[in-house]
Amino acid sequence: MASSTSTNFSATKGGERSAVPPSPVALLDDAFPAHSASFKPDAAKADAAFNEQALRIFRRQAEANPLYLRWLQGLRCRIPEVRHWTQIPALPIACFREHLVHTPPLPGEGSTDPLQPIEAPLLFRSSGSTSQTASRHWMPEPARYREAFLRGFRRAFGLGGMAAPGTVVEGKAVESEWAFLCLLPAYLEREGSSLVYMCNALIRRSAHPESGFFLHEHDAMLERAYQLKERGVPTMLFGAAFALLDLAESGPHDLSGVHIVETGGMKGRRREPVREELHAALCAGLGVDRIGGEYGMTELHSQAWSHEAGRYHCPPWMRICIRDLNDPLAVLPHGRVGAIDVLDLAGTQSCAFVGTADLGRSHPDGSFEVLGRYDHAELRGCNLLVA
Repeated sequence: MASSTSTNFSATKGGERSAVPPSPVALLDDAFPAHSASFKPDAAKADAAFNEQALRIFRRQAEANPLYLRWLQGLRCRIPEVRHWTQIPALPIACFREHLVHTPPLPGEGSTDPLQPIEAPLLFRSSGSTSQTASRHWMPEPARYREAFLRGFRRAFGLGGMAAPGTVVEGKAVESEWAFLCLLPAYLEREGSSLVYMCNALIRRSAHPESGFFLHEHDAMLERAYQLKERGVPTMLFGAAFALLDLAESGPHDLSGVHIVETGGMKGRRREPVREELHAALCAGLGVDRIGGEYGMTELHSQAWSHEAGRYHCPPWMRICIRDLNDPLAVLPHGRVGAIDVLDLAGTQSCAFVGTADLGRSHPDGSFEVLGRYDHAELRGCNLLVA
């Protein structure tokens, strides 16, 4: 099978095939390999490359996405004067609850691999709440979503967790040496979860048939984890915050050596603790010395990953801006707390610029923290879209 970086082709009217340009994800991922002892990417070059792609996508979406254009007009944004990615306005995340956000592709951008069978589009839905309508995110090409999260996972966890090319286990081609255990009750109990889709894709690529989902079966999940641990299998446990806390409080358990990935959110099941309090309780109850994290959401294609201490790192096609709560165009310096805007260049057929409902702060090394929710996030914008 051709690698994801090989040239793709699209059919033309004459039956010939013409080259399809690589996605922004592939361009930036291939241009700036993950950090290693022998390679450190040039920060200025990485910023310039991201800026070029971000501005191209911004101008395209300002032209072809009517909802985003209305938002820009409401802000009185002078589109030709936007010269840097930090100047790009983000569409408020609340708009995904009221609108189906979509940018039609340009000719030639309509498939990541036209030689493969056409897949049905995906419609992801957020969990929402009793007082909110769930967000919807239409993915016309699931392959683009998979490209983003699989490349992001490889960058975050390195080739040491990836199987050698062509590895076959029990007749199945595999890509990952990790075993994945997923404790995601709130997500499994509804349809359209992007997190469940991502975890299922990772499970399907695992070399270990023990990988799988668990609803409330703590004992079965723990037994599976202990078996994998005894065999020395690198194991990752994805868990909603409230589910991991339930598991920790049933302990103490010894999951040392298991990589715990907290996906955030109490989903109304518990009060929202501060991160330090939550992670301390998880470490004590699960017998680990650190808690990792995944920062993603229904409205995005990509994820940022944390290995410890709640410090998230983005892949090279994703950046965050910390904005002033009262001015959606004002960027705050490192260390200041504000609203998190995400620039996710994998979202070429949606909106790549999303103003979240999260509070956070950035750091000079490019990492960021998530500190909570902005209670009045709706004030950041959708009222400007009302005629």
